[in-house]
Amino acid sequence: MAIAGGVLGVVATLALVAGVTVVALTAVGTRPLPADVGSARDAHAGQLVTGNCVATLPSDGSVDTVRVVPCADPHAAQVVTVYEFSGDAVWPGQRAADARVARSCVLDQSEVDEGVTSVAWSPTEQSWARGDRIGLCLAVVEGGSVTGSFLDDTATVS
Repeated sequence: MAIAGGVLGVVATLALVAGVTVVALTAVGTRPLPADVGSARDAHAGQLVTGNCVATLPSDGSVDTVRVVPCADPHAAQVVTVYEFSGDAVWPGQRAADARVARSCVLDQSEVDEGVTSVAWSPTEQSWARGDRIGLCLAVVEGGSVTGSFLDDTATVS
C-alpha cells in the first residue's frame, strides 16, 4: 500500500506540473504584443495589435505565425486597423467575415499613390470555434518594403 501511495503521489505531482506548464505557455503565447516591439520575434496572428509591423506576409491561406519586427526596421506590412466581431456573434461564413474585415481597411490617398494596398485577415471557421473574433487590416507594400509607421506618418516606402 505504501509503495502504491508513493507512486500515485509522484504521478499526481507530475500531472500537476505538466498542467501548470501548459497553462503558462498558452497564456504567454496568446498575450497581445506591444504596438511596436523592441526586437524581432515570431508571434501568433492572434497576438497582433494595431501598430505591429510584419517582416513578410505568408503567401496565401491561413495565417498562424508571423515575424514581427520593430517598425524602424524594413518590413512588408503593418497592422493599421483591428476589427472586433461581437463576442456573442454567430459565425457569418468565411466570405461575410472577410468582407466585414475588408471594409475596415481604409487607406489615405497618399498611401495609395505610393503603391500601398490593404490586406484583410479575418477569423476562419476553425479559429472562430476557438473564440477568435478579431480581424486585422494590414497596409502592405507589394514588392517593396517600408520603414517607419503608417500610423504616425513616418512610413517611407522603398
